[in-house]
Amino acid sequence: MEELLRVNNLKTHFFTKKGVVPAVDGVSISVPKSSIVGLVGESGCGKSMTAMSIMQLIQKPGKIINGSIELEEDNLLTYSKDEMRNIRGNKISMIFQEPMTALNPVYTVGRQVREAITIHHSNIGKEEAKQKVLDIFKAVGIPEPERRYNSYPHQLSGGLRQRVMIGMAMVCNPKLMIADEPTTALDVTIEAQILSLMKNLQKERDTSILMITHNLGVVAEVCDYIYVMYAGKVMEQANTFELFKNTCHPYTEGLMKSIPKITSEKQRLYNIKGVVPNLMKLPKGCRFCPRCDNAKPRCFEEEPPLYKIKSVVEGSEDHYVRCFMHEDSGVKYDE
Repeated sequence: MEELLRVNNLKTHFFTKKGVVPAVDGVSISVPKSSIVGLVGESGCGKSMTAMSIMQLIQKPGKIINGSIELEEDNLLTYSKDEMRNIRGNKISMIFQEPMTALNPVYTVGRQVREAITIHHSNIGKEEAKQKVLDIFKAVGIPEPERRYNSYPHQLSGGLRQRVMIGMAMVCNPKLMIADEPTTALDVTIEAQILSLMKNLQKERDTSILMITHNLGVVAEVCDYIYVMYAGKVMEQANTFELFKNTCHPYTEGLMKSIPKITSEKQRLYNIKGVVPNLMKLPKGCRFCPRCDNAKPRCFEEEPPLYKIKSVVEGSEDHYVRCFMHEDSGVKYDE
């Protein structure tokens, strides 16, 4: 498939008084056109920092020290601040994690979405922009759009605020939308509605989506391809069907086991032993080895490369895993 976004060997480090924090440490991901790609992992694994790096929103003491971020054929890291300001919201938009804090509490939601239009399209007047906002409110399923246009964020429910954020992200018809935990703090019914809405908008408007979440249930529902991150690195990546059918990395297996299952018997909820490592004091060798039941002495000494292994799902793309267990069955992949 034709690529829309290609991130190559991205490294975003934070230079603090206590030391260097490698929040994103050599991440490579691809988002094809007209697709939904999932970026999955525990809190603190670098998912949101990867998204913020793509949007060029990293602030001091953080800095992108290596890699490239290519949107179609343009490397965004070569763009000036003014050029990136024109890209954000226009070609790439982002739904932030908390809609209540992302929306300005002192302006009506209609005015905030309207600004997204007028900033990028100076030839559009206020009335025309307002009509576009009302149209997008209808498209994202906001009832009584005329009334909601003049509402403040605190006057809307969590589900409606999230729909406003999706409307703001989609109003300029971006090529890529980054959704950072778009269903956080929503109940399961509203979550299902939001996911269905995003999937429908993606098809109708031919927009690619990079979905960031810790919830494997979400990616199973909407994503075509999945990257699993841990401690700033991609540990496994594959087509969604392939990843669920042929889970290869012990960390991904742990995430799968952590999904609650509805059974008639009482079962203790599974959790991965240990905690996410301090990024300033990463373990030698594999970053996951202190928490891995399959770790061998070699894992504590050497950092495993990414191996390309054969897919078990017919017609699936290549499967990649960062684990020595697949050294014999895989081919070392040049990242």
